[in-house]
Amino acid sequence: MDKLLVIDDETDVRYAFRRLFDSPDIELRLASSGEEGLRMLKEFHPNLIVMDIRMGGMNGLQTLQAIRQFDTKTPVILMTAYGATQTAIEAMKLGAYDYVLKPFDVPKLQKLIFEALKASRDMSKPVSFETDAETLDDELGMIGRSEPMQQVFKLIGQLANSDATVLITGESGTGKELVARAIYQNSPRSKQSFLAINCAAIPENLLESELFGHEKGSFTGANQARIGKFEQCHNGTLFLDEIGDMSLPTQTKMLRVLQSGAFEKLGSNKPVEVDVRVIAATNQRLEETVLDKKFREDLFYRLNVVRIQLPALRQRKDDVPLLVHYFLRKFSNLFGIPSKKINKDALEALNHYEWPGNVRELENVIQRAFVVTKSEIILLSDLPNEIISGKQMEARSTVESASSMQAAIPEITEEKQIQREEVSEIQPLADAMFKWARNNPDQKLLPTVERELVRQALKEMQGNQVKASSLLGITRATLRKRIEKFDIRQEVNVD
Repeated sequence: MDKLLVIDDETDVRYAFRRLFDSPDIELRLASSGEEGLRMLKEFHPNLIVMDIRMGGMNGLQTLQAIRQFDTKTPVILMTAYGATQTAIEAMKLGAYDYVLKPFDVPKLQKLIFEALKASRDMSKPVSFETDAETLDDELGMIGRSEPMQQVFKLIGQLANSDATVLITGESGTGKELVARAIYQNSPRSKQSFLAINCAAIPENLLESELFGHEKGSFTGANQARIGKFEQCHNGTLFLDEIGDMSLPTQTKMLRVLQSGAFEKLGSNKPVEVDVRVIAATNQRLEETVLDKKFREDLFYRLNVVRIQLPALRQRKDDVPLLVHYFLRKFSNLFGIPSKKINKDALEALNHYEWPGNVRELENVIQRAFVVTKSEIILLSDLPNEIISGKQMEARSTVESASSMQAAIPEITEEKQIQREEVSEIQPLADAMFKWARNNPDQKLLPTVERELVRQALKEMQGNQVKASSLLGITRATLRKRIEKFDIRQEVNVD
């Protein structure tokens, strides 16, 4: 649960925060003065502080200075009711996360607070890199016994006492932000701020302002000055995810700050000097984007001081069982229910699957299975169709391979004779299905066709399972499993 401390001497403001953040996911404490806020801070240990600048007794600047004497990492958002924002900007230079003007734009205030809470979690959650999931408890872990992951762990350790710029590469879902946070938490800057920004998630025309800030009136809609992430992160670590999506003009400004430690805000010619360690990540091949003139070569070499290449999950299949058991314990703790086990067939299916979404996809699959299973053991039927189909295809391939030893026998069985005679009638249907599959690449052909056949058979036989299973050429028990698997009972009146 996130902890939010609000310090403001106005009763109406405190009441507004109580209304806005009345949530079981946030524990809220309210203080009416800087002195009270400091006392509360030491026993409450909030994840975020929202504080007014002008208060009776200790003002916001004095309170912020007192906070920073013993806590350098907790984000502080400042509030002011005055149009002149220079005081707020000065406060941010002392280590505030951001500032807002009163009266509040409620959606923007909520968005900022949730962003700051996430930044606080990123700085406070320990990241462990271990070979054994059993040692991790509730910590956020990078897990692996495989050789590729062992090399990643060694590089993180070697970078612990360095300020070198790091480039993390790998497919989406491989855990690039976890690696960045592990580097930060083991570095000399671990007591300072860690901020993450996804360059692909912010529109191109706003990314430069987000990184470097802007002056009031510097562009349409710039109604107040803003401090950028580089200035917020002074003496700390800035993680730039998906840096390959950064525009060329912003790349130019990024190159300068890496070379000289200085930049200008939008709308200003005054240089701002910062000391920030940059860790960048991308799922693109930057060497190719350099050749295509979409990424600056000089910036690439500035970022590529030390590179960590994260392996895809399909390249370290030995780690799948470790990750599965780690996620099972994680969701057990998250949902507050006893941990579940996974049976052999389900685990083999997970090992067989190629995992295009990598560890992130595996985590989502385990969470889904954890929720939908009706017992204490996760079965093959609890997994998504594409994983089940892969397991069934593997089993079918094994059976066909064993059966091929009898291929020299010239006898043609009745079943094969029937298939040969009827292939001319089935072929047009197969052609139509594959045409549909080509036009719908996001859909899985086999599960879709299987579901429709079951549904149509039940509809044809007015929901009679005995007759429907006979029509399909399967047992009634198999049909019942398909009805449950595809959740067809609601669509057809099943007997």
